[in-house]
Amino acid sequence: MIPQESGIDDNVVGVEIFCGFDRPLLLWSVLCHSPELAMPPPAKIDWDDLRKRLPTGRSEEEKKLRMQYYKAFDPNGNGYLSLAEVDKGCRDVLGLYDVFKAKKVIMRAFQAAKSANNEASTTKKDKYGPDYVEKCEFRLLLVYIRQYFELWQMFIAIDESGDQRISLEEFKKAVPQIEKWGVKITDPEATFKKVDSDNGGMLLFDEFAHWALQEGLDLEDDDDFDDEALQKARAK
Repeated sequence: MIPQESGIDDNVVGVEIFCGFDRPLLLWSVLCHSPELAMPPPAKIDWDDLRKRLPTGRSEEEKKLRMQYYKAFDPNGNGYLSLAEVDKGCRDVLGLYDVFKAKKVIMRAFQAAKSANNEASTTKKDKYGPDYVEKCEFRLLLVYIRQYFELWQMFIAIDESGDQRISLEEFKKAVPQIEKWGVKITDPEATFKKVDSDNGGMLLFDEFAHWALQEGLDLEDDDDFDDEALQKARAK
């Protein structure tokens, strides 16, 4: 039996142990903003290198490479990728050390990709599908890793305090930069309140990323990556 995941928040990362029958038991350890794992990646990102490491295209060459990666991500061969396997695969298979340090990026990408097949299916639903990334969702996972990593660069640029939250003052200060990324903000306080979906008074990465994705924010110095999956997400 494949274990089901419990609720996961922004500060949790998966760790796997094996408990018989070659099935992984997922444990979740709280990072508590660990300085080592939470520290931001270097200011200068090699976007061309990132694109090469995340084969999201439709060519036969990229499809073949994706399947090789998928098999390496899924060492026990059960056909389902847990958050812990995705986390480990980003580091050990793809060599994405900056992404591996940005746990919130991996978390959001995993959450976005893992139920896509079940949502699209008009036939019998897979009872494990909504909790794990399946083979047919692996391309989406790579797409979302790329996109959420870009949004993470924006988030940490605004978050001057480094506490992984954006205050109203930090948001106001960043308005000129946000406008360079493609969104005109006429009322910063109203926009902040709109983005702050839990009314917590601070913007978490999940809230910021959801808004930024919908608004189509785009870094000036990246490779202008886009994908039909992101276009559909923006259209919702």
